[in-house]
This record gives sequence, C-alpha cells and structure tokens, in this order.
Amino acid sequence: MDFRLSEDQLALRAGVREVLARRFDAAALRGALDGGGLDRGLWRALGDAGFFALRLPREAGGVGLGLPEAVLLFEEAGRALLPGPLIATHLAAGLVAGAAEGTAVVTAPDGGLVEWLAEADAVRGDVTGAEPVRSADPLTPLHRVPGAGDARGTQDPERALLSAAEQLGSAGRSTALAVHHARTRHQFGQPIGAFQAVKHLCAGMLVRTEVARAAVYAAAVTGDPVEIAGAKLLADEAAVRCARDCLQVHGGMGFTWEAEVHLHLKRAWLRGTRWPTAARARELQAVALAEAM
Repeated sequence: MDFRLSEDQLALRAGVREVLARRFDAAALRGALDGGGLDRGLWRALGDAGFFALRLPREAGGVGLGLPEAVLLFEEAGRALLPGPLIATHLAAGLVAGAAEGTAVVTAPDGGLVEWLAEADAVRGDVTGAEPVRSADPLTPLHRVPGAGDARGTQDPERALLSAAEQLGSAGRSTALAVHHARTRHQFGQPIGAFQAVKHLCAGMLVRTEVARAAVYAAAVTGDPVEIAGAKLLADEAAVRCARDCLQVHGGMGFTWEAEVHLHLKRAWLRGTRWPTAARARELQAVALAEAM
C-alpha cells in the first residue's frame, strides 16, 4: 500500500497554506493577540475555500473529500496557529446551518472545557453552568463546565484525529523555526547550528515530528479509534516537546512576547487537554493490547 500523498493531496495542502499565509499572516496573528476577537471575515473565507465543507458530499454542496484530506487541512491550521473552534465547526458542517459556509461559528465541550463559547453561534453539547476561566493560550478563550472532565468530553475519534493533526502542524512549525534560527543566528563566528548540542535538539525535533506524522497519516487512512488515540498521544508529545526545544534553540529571546514559539507551546498544552488526554490514550492502548493477547 502506498501511503505517499497524491498529487491532488499535495496541491490541496499547498493551496491551504497559501490561503492561510494570505489571510492570516504575522500581522493578523498579532492583531488576534491584541484582543481582536474571532475574525468573521477570515471564518467566511475559510468557508469559501471549502475548509468546513471538505467532507460533505458534492450533492450537498461540499467538496466530497475524506478524512485524510481533512488531516492535511488541520495540519496547516496548526502550523499557522489559526484561532477559533475549527474542529467543532468542521464537524458541524451539514448539521448546523451556516457551518459549512463559514457564516456560523460552532463550538462544543471537550475535556470539560469549551473554546470560544462567547463567540459561538451554536453549541453542540451540554454547557450548563459554564464559567469563563483564564486560558494558557492567549488566542483561545475558554469556559469550564463544572463537574466535567475527560470522561464527559466529546469522545469522538475524528475530533481527536483532527486535534492530533493540528498538533502535528505545530510540531512541524516549531521544528522549522528552530532550524531557521540555528542557521541564521551566529555566535563565536559561526551559526549556532554548527554546535553539537543544537544539532541534537533539531534532530530530535525532526524525529518526533516525523514519527507523529506517520501515526497521524496512518490513522487517517484506517480510521481506527485505537490508532487515533495513539496518534493523538504521539502528536501531543511532539507538539509540546518540539516547542520546548525550539525555545532552547532560541535562548532568552524565545520567551519574549514578540516570538512566535511560545504561542505554539501554549496552544500545544491546551490541545493536550482535549480527549483523549495522554493518560486516557495510554489506557486505550493498553486495553487494546490486552484484548489482542
């Protein structure tokens, strides 16, 4: 079986990256950080590009593609740090009026937290008593549902896989940022990437990212819930550890507000609270292994 991306899939990924680079560049990212709220114009542009209707049948006004293609889209969204309840709106296409077109913002509780509740036009799930809480990620406002947790979250394997794809995109971006800095930052008359310690950090980031990529892409093909849990576990680890190592490569400047890397770390922490968390993913894997023996 050939798991390499087809020409159409490569073109889809390149097209999404181009749209996001045009619609959500560094200036737009900084604008969102300054409290601009959810950009409805960007949301509608994503709808026009087929981001939310990607998996709807053509006869229903969608693009008619599948889960592997959706993974490519969400990988690019994670790479760009695109804000908003993207997964919930994507999964609501065809179920909530306006979701497919990007004229409606849809959110849902996950792991006891609800993202962008105040901005949402529709909520899929019980958010009774939800209260605003401080978010580690400045680009993701949160509400907490009292008494809710991982067990009460939206236990949807497809949702988990798309979250893993976002983590994969973030890990890839952190790796690229570290490599670029290692090549362009000079100390003692040479690029810092010439030093063995920095080389090892960058090499480790690449390995973690590619291992997670293989798991996420394979789970997108099989759709198996256990494989998806494993992919989420690997992608969560890759996103967090790559962002941390990227901070190390950047040194003190990586911790400044102007740097992009700290935003990837904070978003990775937040995605790690989504179902399945690391503990739950390991439990699912253990149960599957025990049943297979």
